[in-house]
Amino acid sequence: IRGKGKSKYRHKKQSGGAGQFAEVWMRIEPKDRGEGIEFVDSLRGQNVDRVFVPSVGKGVKAACDEGILAGYRVVDLKVDFYDGKQHPVDSKDIAFQTAGKNAFKESFMAAEPGLLEPITNVEVKVPEEYMGDVMGDISGRRGKIMGVDSDGHFQKVKAQLPQAELHNYATKIRSLTGGRGFHTETHSHYENLPREFEQKVIAAYKRQREE
Repeated sequence: IRGKGKSKYRHKKQSGGAGQFAEVWMRIEPKDRGEGIEFVDSLRGQNVDRVFVPSVGKGVKAACDEGILAGYRVVDLKVDFYDGKQHPVDSKDIAFQTAGKNAFKESFMAAEPGLLEPITNVEVKVPEEYMGDVMGDISGRRGKIMGVDSDGHFQKVKAQLPQAELHNYATKIRSLTGGRGFHTETHSHYENLPREFEQKVIAAYKRQREE
């Protein structure tokens, strides 16, 4: 997520006998990359029995694991269950799990959610005469040139590229350099996927779900 979000979600179900009731007030905010999910409660007073805190936590975990945007797992945010309401008879574990899950989904969608994509460190070794073509190809793949070093008759280009843009890259390098260039790849980190690509991924996921 890029921002903060909050929700007040009420789960109420009545069918014949015992019903279900739970209301969860939740706020979320981003954490640094790699810090994971932090679930806390800042409940005050007697509005919600603390026995239901783990139930809300289970609902949050289920929503994170299932994913909300295009089915991808949710990462790196802080969740605060700060208030709510309960019913003396109809409030139970499953009701607070459901309310927690849906309060989290609403908070998440209000917090400028986005998708992350893996970024790869790429080092390309090519004869100097092919440098222009290779660097142009890197730029065309949404890549960033991080540095260039000389290595005898070869040039070493260090770059970072989205993993999604590296399909058939080895073949392309050989083609651009007459078979004289080669490269290595190592995972670097994750970055926010640009909005235009994000929308395409989400649309494709929705189409797949509808089929």
